[in-house]
Amino acid sequence: MTFSHRLIIFLIMTISLTNVASAGHFPLGINTNEVMQVDSSAPFVNIFKMSLPFDEAATIHETDKNSPMLTRGSISYDHNGWPRNLNGGQAGTALIHWLPVNSLPNGHYTVLYDGEGTLRYGDDATVISSTSGKDVIKIIAGADKFLKVTLMITKSNPQNYLRNIRVLMPGGICANNPFKRVGSARECRGNYQSFEQHHEQIVFNPDYLAFMKDFNTIRFMNMSGITRNPLTSWAQMPHLDEATWAGREGRRGAPLEIMVKLANKLNRNAWFNIPERANDDLVRRYAQYVKKNLRPHLKVYIEYTNEAWNPRFTAARYVRSKGVQQGYGQDHNAGHRYYSVRAGQVMRIWKQVFGRSNQLTRVLGAWSANPKLTKQFLEYPNVVQNFDAVAIAPYFFVHYKVESQVNSVPSVFKLLEDDVNPYSLNNVKKMIEKQRTEVSKHRLKLIAYEGGQHLYTPKNRSSKDIPSRFYIGANRAHPMEKMYIKFLQDWNQASGSGLFALFSAPRTYQVYGSWGLKEHINQPDHQAPKYRAIKRFF
Repeated sequence: MTFSHRLIIFLIMTISLTNVASAGHFPLGINTNEVMQVDSSAPFVNIFKMSLPFDEAATIHETDKNSPMLTRGSISYDHNGWPRNLNGGQAGTALIHWLPVNSLPNGHYTVLYDGEGTLRYGDDATVISSTSGKDVIKIIAGADKFLKVTLMITKSNPQNYLRNIRVLMPGGICANNPFKRVGSARECRGNYQSFEQHHEQIVFNPDYLAFMKDFNTIRFMNMSGITRNPLTSWAQMPHLDEATWAGREGRRGAPLEIMVKLANKLNRNAWFNIPERANDDLVRRYAQYVKKNLRPHLKVYIEYTNEAWNPRFTAARYVRSKGVQQGYGQDHNAGHRYYSVRAGQVMRIWKQVFGRSNQLTRVLGAWSANPKLTKQFLEYPNVVQNFDAVAIAPYFFVHYKVESQVNSVPSVFKLLEDDVNPYSLNNVKKMIEKQRTEVSKHRLKLIAYEGGQHLYTPKNRSSKDIPSRFYIGANRAHPMEKMYIKFLQDWNQASGSGLFALFSAPRTYQVYGSWGLKEHINQPDHQAPKYRAIKRFF
């Protein structure tokens, strides 16, 4: 090979790497997942915190129509959700459900509890030893390559009922490295901390921390559980002593203390969402807690509710009803006007708490595909001065108008690059540019609260149906890596290098969508093309 040939190859490689690197100048954030027994990001060392509430297990599990009722009888509960009196029945829970193999480590899990009674375990768990207040169970994925574990309280003394159950992962950490899980003290230099003895301090699964630590900002919308959540007052907020932080929409949610602790542990900026019905006292206490407890050098993004323009969420119905009550009209515009007013009130409270600190970024949530709505929001009186940024959710996907053309995985990628599809990469870039035009008029930043691929169809009920199986296949296919790189480069150019909070942390791919950057927290990178693309930006 001649010198000139080598020089040409060198220049081509340099240009290619520079193109990727240049798109990495903007910050990448990540959205958390809902706390649920099916969350394959597995954020907590105590996996009981993601288990199905005992009282919700009194019906057939919604994702497995063949599973029996785990809770039976007339059970009475204490204020934290622990079964106070079985009254001859049984209280059960799906501890973890349909998690891909390796989401959690195989091995011996320690179960600690207070009170007197009997615990029984099912599916992929077997008892190794049992003493008062402590069981050791072995959890190993079955032949189906999924992890499923049930836990039942079959006996409990009402005078000293079973409570404070903790199910702790095997192993621990070396004290100087919370981002790596180790199997035993032999892997540390005298500073081993087992999960069994130190779970109150460690809290977070090291595998989860290792994944999340590379992102600039953590958006806690899902982990906080605000979607379709009617909570109004500070007293109704999730708290640390609850049996589990999981459950149905409107009930689940991790405590604010946990979210702040996670941001501090990761040393990353935090993005919080305030529930749509929150009163001023809740808003103020929320802000005061964050101001007092979040590391002062970390940025805080604050947003009132989530997608108040989207009729699929209760927030949209709520702001519309309030807008009608306050005389802003009778249609959806009444909701838009009320949203801008109430969001501004929330931002003023946070500004009062944070004062002149530049730690706070006040976010107005907008609709990515509707720049006219952004213009409408920003032209309402007394709005712009309450915000620092407008956030949208750019997603690329196959629009229903052209969905009939999907007959293979390659056909999905073809449509994502074909401008006949309203949500092709190029068309989404044009949407971002229009949004930036509106936002720039008011000297605000354009950022993304969510975004990425959105390959999903509401018409299917099985992941084997067409086009769902091709959508899932596309998320697993190598061309998706290249597509994500192109998408993020487009965002960088079109937005002016604004923060982009990807959707989302690892979660399983289903008929309901393939949202996770990985399918589970420990999935190898070579199986996760979206995450490989993200790593190139890091």
